[in-house]
Amino acid sequence: MNKKNLKKIFNEFWINSINQNYIEKMYIKYLNNKNSVSQLWKKKFKEIEKNKKKKNKKKKNKKIIFQKKNYFIKEKILKILSFFRFKGHKYSDINPLNKKKYKKKINKLNYIFFNFNKNYLNKKININKNLNIKQKFLNFDIFLKWIKKKYCSTIGFEFCHINSKKEKKWIQSYIEKNWKKSSFKKKKKLDILNAIIYSQTFEKYINTKYPGYKRFSLEGNDSLIPGLYELITYSIKKNILDLYIGMAHRGRLNVLINVLGKSTTQLFKEFSGKCNTLHNGDVKYHLGYYSKVKTKYNTGRINLEYNPSHLEIINPVVMGLTRSRIDFLKFKKNHSVLSIMIHGDASFSGQGVIQEILNMSQTKGYNVGGSLHIIINNQIGFTTSDINSMRSSYYCTDIAKLIESPIFHVNSDDPEAFVFSIKMSIDYRKKFKKDVFIDLIGYRKNGHNESEEPSVTQPLMYKKIKNHRSIQEIYSKKLINEKIIKIKQINKIESNYINTLDKGLVINPNYSSLKFQSFLKKKKSSFNKVKLKFSKNKLIKIFKLINTLPKNFNAHPLVKKIYLNRLEMIKKNKKLDWGAAENLAYGYLLKNGVSCRISGEDVSRGTFFHRHISIYDQINGKKYTPLKNIKNSKFYIWDSVLSEEAVLAFEYGYSLRNKNTLNIWEAQFGDFSNVAQVVIDQFISSSMEKWNQTSGIVIYLPHGYEGQGPEHSSARIERYLQLCSNDNMRVCIPTNSSQIFHLLFSHVHKKMNTPLIIFSPKSLLRNPLSSSSFSEIYNGKFQKLIYDKSFIKNKNISKIIFCSGKIYYELLEKYKLIKIKNILIIKIEQFYPFPKIKIKKIIKKYFYVKNIFWCQEEPSNQGAWNYIKNIFEKILSNQGNIKYIGRNSSSSSATGNIYIHKKEQLLIIDSVFKNRI
Repeated sequence: MNKKNLKKIFNEFWINSINQNYIEKMYIKYLNNKNSVSQLWKKKFKEIEKNKKKKNKKKKNKKIIFQKKNYFIKEKILKILSFFRFKGHKYSDINPLNKKKYKKKINKLNYIFFNFNKNYLNKKININKNLNIKQKFLNFDIFLKWIKKKYCSTIGFEFCHINSKKEKKWIQSYIEKNWKKSSFKKKKKLDILNAIIYSQTFEKYINTKYPGYKRFSLEGNDSLIPGLYELITYSIKKNILDLYIGMAHRGRLNVLINVLGKSTTQLFKEFSGKCNTLHNGDVKYHLGYYSKVKTKYNTGRINLEYNPSHLEIINPVVMGLTRSRIDFLKFKKNHSVLSIMIHGDASFSGQGVIQEILNMSQTKGYNVGGSLHIIINNQIGFTTSDINSMRSSYYCTDIAKLIESPIFHVNSDDPEAFVFSIKMSIDYRKKFKKDVFIDLIGYRKNGHNESEEPSVTQPLMYKKIKNHRSIQEIYSKKLINEKIIKIKQINKIESNYINTLDKGLVINPNYSSLKFQSFLKKKKSSFNKVKLKFSKNKLIKIFKLINTLPKNFNAHPLVKKIYLNRLEMIKKNKKLDWGAAENLAYGYLLKNGVSCRISGEDVSRGTFFHRHISIYDQINGKKYTPLKNIKNSKFYIWDSVLSEEAVLAFEYGYSLRNKNTLNIWEAQFGDFSNVAQVVIDQFISSSMEKWNQTSGIVIYLPHGYEGQGPEHSSARIERYLQLCSNDNMRVCIPTNSSQIFHLLFSHVHKKMNTPLIIFSPKSLLRNPLSSSSFSEIYNGKFQKLIYDKSFIKNKNISKIIFCSGKIYYELLEKYKLIKIKNILIIKIEQFYPFPKIKIKKIIKKYFYVKNIFWCQEEPSNQGAWNYIKNIFEKILSNQGNIKYIGRNSSSSSATGNIYIHKKEQLLIIDSVFKNRI
């Protein structure tokens, strides 16, 4: 007897777990002898017995009534329905190489498996609308065939991990109403066959024309091509007019030619190495393309983005491009922009950036209204096909469950199934604004690339593949049997396609009304050029606007003090600190029609409690962002997810098209950018050289040795300087507030055509020496190097010290303390492009000085030293070599012991003034 039943009967407050044993003993006593308990207990126990009898009677009556009816128990049917909805994908025909295994598994699902009573096999089954199906079946066998057809054919629908009942109900209804209900019309089937023939013929043609060349063939997953045709036409029909595609190597050449209409002549030049380019370029299966397509519904634009060999890194870039377009179009609710990500199965489950993009896919600053993911599943990763070696999950797509998205596992041998899943995915995404995943399961006919023999490492798999009919053979046979097409017509389609390739013409898909209208290079957005001359009154007006809090706003006392201090800077003509000058730069840019987007961990407050662009009411929690009061343009600031790689790649993508937006990413500490090194190496520093693709992204990297340890000191200046060449980016280390103001303006003035890397300060943010007067803001400009001009007249200079960053102020403090007059300290604020001409002029003025030093905080094998040393070898032709003052070489970037740090720092400062080297 449980506590719940006791309470129902006795309805007394004292009935609880403490008294339960006592009551049960009383009840046993009552059962043995009814007169052994008091009248009260007798009465209560009699009530229990009466209630039991009533329940048992009801159950018996239910059974009798149900048996008289002409259909089987609804509860049993519901359980069977639930089984197929939950687990049908595990019994589906989704692996083209495992047909026998599928048949064995599906045949097991019979009335015995479900413990179905033989007596009811021929009874009529009536499923009412409460089960989301309004349908009658003559018997159990017909019902079972119907449900197997829906959930165990060539699409395995995986969706019951979704918590939303609304979403699950929609998916169930869509499947049970539409899938396998009626086949495609004759015209659509011919379109699909045409696309399959185009795909397979292209691969055979390239293999014949350029045997042994790497092409990363699509063979074994040719259904991708008709699926992409359907994706384009159906998206445009649904008013999705901008499609951004990111994909790795597998099938990329096929997509470029058959889906985007790249010139075959151009491709053949790339194969033969005769393609002329002003830049070093990239391999052909990394290249992107931009096309305009016309359908009977509307005209759309397709963008296949350039992708390096770090396969999945393109996905956050595509998301950034998509979000940029959404923000630019200003009608986000319609979701007329779609990001499409085409993955490989091994890379999708293996690379961490996938988790990062999924994690940020529904967040405010990075939401793109849902992306469509297609996994080209070859069932092999390079040479690894054993699942236990490839991943720790059942499917390669299991990580998608993180965001409760539907997953459709599709047999690539059934192109109709893939086309259906594409349409369903677009409908789902449009309705629920969420990501959706299609796992296109096929195989890889050749090796990882065409120059290797795959059977060396996968003998059993490639025996199956060798004996397996191609998708074209399977689908052609199907349509021939349906008397839709004849073999002669198929041969003619092939020969016409080959003829087009021979002539080097552009392929136009024979699919519905899909036609290429033109072939476009990416267009730059209009740009509001900002003048470098500043209006004092306008600056003051903006400064007051962005630093005045609303009445009755309950700001935190510390933040309120910062805002009041900023107003004091203007009223009493005090110097502006870093945060004040930086925020003023954004305000003035916004007023001049340039939008700003800033993202990163803690950016709105600032990791070092200095920025406070957004502030929070301490009573109601409401956020207030004063810069949003400037209506001339858009201001976005996003405290990002705890990610560097995906977020920086997203911001890089965002910066590629929307050229009228200042796009800034800030690392929490500059050291943390090493997690995003692949983005810096393969996109930011090299996209111009490889793809002629410009980005104006700005990267803030807090840098400076404060004794906080190896991961909180160095932004690794040396790495960025190693990447500098051919004016590919600008690398600066500004050290006062007017410098950051003017640096941002000069970047915008130069149309943001190259990335800007800024090594920003930490302790200097509040150092009075790094503050600037208001006149330096409106009268000044960015200075590539800074030194005390009064030294120019000093003819007693015997030593020149070049340095950068925070150490300049430490040297200056010591310099003033000991009152030395014969040392010239020069602070370099721009490392690349290096201000050689300015430095040459200074060196020429002091031609007699032989003691020239570079002083830095970083160890000698890090920081700017090696870069400086190489440059100064050319500058100091007759004055000897530049010498080094700083920390010794180290495998770690900094010490984690504050006492060791201080000791090292003092030694560096003393070395400058005591001639110790």
